[in-house]
Amino acid sequence: MADVVDSMLDLMRRLPPTRTEENVAALIGICPDYADDLLGSVDQPLQLKTDRATGREYLACDYNRDGESYRSPWSNEYDPPLDDGTVPTPKLRKLEIAANEAFDTYREMYYEGGVSSVYLWDLEDGGFAGVVLLKKTMTPVTQYEPSGSWDSIHVFETAERGRQAHYKLTSTVMLQLVTRRGSEAATSGAEKKQEDTRDPKGSEGWKSKGEVSLSGSMTRQTEQDWPLQDSSSHITNTGKMIEEMEIKMRNLLQEVYFGKTRDIVYDLRSIEDLEKGRRQKELQKELVGFIKR
Repeated sequence: MADVVDSMLDLMRRLPPTRTEENVAALIGICPDYADDLLGSVDQPLQLKTDRATGREYLACDYNRDGESYRSPWSNEYDPPLDDGTVPTPKLRKLEIAANEAFDTYREMYYEGGVSSVYLWDLEDGGFAGVVLLKKTMTPVTQYEPSGSWDSIHVFETAERGRQAHYKLTSTVMLQLVTRRGSEAATSGAEKKQEDTRDPKGSEGWKSKGEVSLSGSMTRQTEQDWPLQDSSSHITNTGKMIEEMEIKMRNLLQEVYFGKTRDIVYDLRSIEDLEKGRRQKELQKELVGFIKR
C-alpha cells in the first residue's frame, strides 16, 4: 500500500501543477482503492460551493468532506445531504462559528474579496484541530487580461497545557497566474498583418505566443506556545500565527517565483541595446585600468 501511494505522490510532484485536479482524478480512476490516501496527501485548489440553506459561498476540501458530501461552515449541513455525517461537538461548533466570523473579517481586510472558511474537529487525545481556507480568484474581463488564483490552506493542531496552549501550524499556499501579451487594440495594423502572415492559425496562435503561466505551491510549518484566557483565545492565537505566516510566505513567493523568473527572463533577453551594453563594459574596463595605474 505504502509503495503505491508513494509512487502516486512521486508522480504528482513531476506533473504540471496547473492540472492537479485532472491528474488526481486520473490516478483515482487507475487506483480507486487508494483514493482516500491520495486525496488526504495532495493539496488541490479549493472548490467553491454555495450553501443551499443560507445562500453563502464556502470552500470545499478534504477536511470538510465525508464521502461525496461537503459540510458548510455556515449551516453545518452536508451537500448532498448526509444523515450520519461527521459534525463538531456543540462546544466546538460554537467556536467554529466565531472563527468563521473572525477570519471573514481577516479575508476582507487582506484580500479585499474572495472566500474564507474555517472547519474544526476533535482529536482523540482531548485537543482539537482545524483548517483555515482562503481563496481569491482573479477573473479577466477580456481574453487579454491576466488571470489567476491564490489558495491558502492553514491546518493547525491545538493542545491545552494549563493556562497555555501549544499550536502546530502547517501552511500551504498555491498560486496560479497567467499573463498575456498586450491587448489587440495596442497592436498596430502592420504588426497584425505581419503576424497573420507568419502564423496560419491567425490570432489564436498569436495569443498563445504571448502567454506566460506561473504556478506552484509552497508549504511551511511552525510551532508556538500562546497564553490561554478562555476558548476564544484560540481564535486570537491562531489568527496571529496565520497572519505572520502568510506575510512571510508572500515575501518568499515574491522573491522565489517572481524574482527568479525575472532574473531568468532578463538573462535570456536583453531589454537594453546590446551595443550600448558592450560600450558600458568597455568603459568599465578602461576605468579599472586607470585606477590600477
